Amino acid sequence: MTRKQKRLLARIAAALVVFLVGLFLKDWWRAGCMIVAWGIVGYDVLWAAIRNILRGQLFDEKFLMAVATCCALAMQDWAEAAAVMLFFQVGELFESLAVERSRRSITGLMDIRPDTATVLQDGEEIETDPEDVKIGDLLLVRAGERIPADGVVVEGEASLDTAKVTGEAMPVDVSAGMRVVSGSVNLNGVLTIRAESAYEHSTVARILTLVETAAEKKAQTERIITRFAHFYTPAVIGAAVLLALIPPLFFGQPFDEWIRRALTFLVISCPCALVISVPLSFFSGMGAAAKHGIVVKGGVVLEQLARTRTLVFDKTGTLTEGSFSVQSVRCVSGTEAELLRIAALCEQFSNHPVAQAITAACPAPQGEARNIREQAGYGITAEIDGSFAAVGNARLMTSLGVTHEESDAVGTHVYVAYGGAYLGMISVADSLRSGAKETLEALKAQGIDRMVMLTGDNERSAAYYAAQSGVTEVHAQLLPQDKVSFFEEILSGQKNEAVAFVGDGVNDAPVLTAADVGIAMGGVGSEAAVEAADAVLLKDDITKLPVLLRIAKKKTAIAKQNIAFALIVKGICLILGALGYAPMWLAIFADVGVAVIAILNAFRTSIN
Repeated sequence: MTRKQKRLLARIAAALVVFLVGLFLKDWWRAGCMIVAWGIVGYDVLWAAIRNILRGQLFDEKFLMAVATCCALAMQDWAEAAAVMLFFQVGELFESLAVERSRRSITGLMDIRPDTATVLQDGEEIETDPEDVKIGDLLLVRAGERIPADGVVVEGEASLDTAKVTGEAMPVDVSAGMRVVSGSVNLNGVLTIRAESAYEHSTVARILTLVETAAEKKAQTERIITRFAHFYTPAVIGAAVLLALIPPLFFGQPFDEWIRRALTFLVISCPCALVISVPLSFFSGMGAAAKHGIVVKGGVVLEQLARTRTLVFDKTGTLTEGSFSVQSVRCVSGTEAELLRIAALCEQFSNHPVAQAITAACPAPQGEARNIREQAGYGITAEIDGSFAAVGNARLMTSLGVTHEESDAVGTHVYVAYGGAYLGMISVADSLRSGAKETLEALKAQGIDRMVMLTGDNERSAAYYAAQSGVTEVHAQLLPQDKVSFFEEILSGQKNEAVAFVGDGVNDAPVLTAADVGIAMGGVGSEAAVEAADAVLLKDDITKLPVLLRIAKKKTAIAKQNIAFALIVKGICLILGALGYAPMWLAIFADVGVAVIAILNAFRTSIN
């Protein structure tokens, strides 16, 4: 609880004590206690109403409260005036606590910014601002400190708390050669890290930018409520004035009775439940998503996701890991270890992703390769232990006159020959993301009835990964501009439903922008993709998609429930108030009570 909230709670408690004492007194003692209670709890409401009037902001809930309670005091309805203001402030406290709860979930991410960075230069430790860190700088991070920039561990071992960056609760153990992300907390040990990004392009800077702009994007429901409140408030004030004047002036009714009805009408009419609970429903949804390592850029994203029935995926880096690895080794002659050794010695100096996958499978091959020669589009030849070796595609084997096998398996096939004999084949391919199939099944269960894959990969590979993941519609061999064209066709076929796209690479940015909801894989995803997206999965965890969809549907449904509940209750109470059947306590319930119930409903049932 903040200091301001504690002060308000103390004022409410003090006013309640004075109010209760006044109930047992009579005449002017009773009136004095009620006026004091009203003043303790309502002076700031009265002052805010006066200040808003001077600024030209005449019609808001504070103005309604000030008018209603001041008129009640003038009519010597002391207890009612104090009770209305007391319950109104209770509602304000509930609202403040509810907003603070959501804000903590979201702004918890704001705590990830490191205060300082320690740069090692010529053996000296220089403390500097994280924004001054340059690519290639060596950074010293001790236990308890935050990592100031994305980089690679050069020296040391430690456990990192990445919860506020990725949503992962378990500490991550790192050592030399492993990548680390900015904003992570070093729990133990001392690390020397080589910076691979400047601060403005680091993970922490990107997350902070997303969070700072998230609240600016209001959902359509929020915008409607804002416009509604703008016209609603002066309308009900006008109705209250007419209710107070027309019966006495034209029908000879007593002024006191109809003024009391008008005041009750005003209290009932306060739109607190709508203007508070609807934005709060989406805001709490953004907070719930943040707890799961998902940054949502505004309530409009949740509202659009709730309408989504078609989900379009990129393949590489989204449904797949986005990194090559050796999937299988088929030996025709010799052993698997010997085949990998020959291949790794030939490929050890190549930067090609396939070569790096092979060297990763055999990181320390024994022997020495000489006269290494790389032939573009074919492969590599070399001399190993005095014998000729060749590692490459089928064309290289054919050009050397080496008889080899053909394969229809998915992936890149690397053939290996040594001493003129064919040794076998290594299959290198991307791998399906862990949990991808289960994720798509969960999405189907939540109402996603169409799943599409757009990829630049060949048709055979695309069909394989689609079958593995459960995608039923595939468009392959697409250039970036082709992806946009296909996606626009999908969009044009939808009328009242939204279409979401999930991608990670820089070539996905145009599609992420075109989508009703663009979802980026934020960990390895490019900066352009993250900027273009409406939601970011900070840990590249595709299994978070069903969680995000559940949050969106629940919070959108709750916002609609709050609107319906508030309008129905207020409508009934307004009619009763105008007819003289609604006492002030019912008016208080229709205002503060409905608002409190709607606020509690906005936080109903946490998403796991």
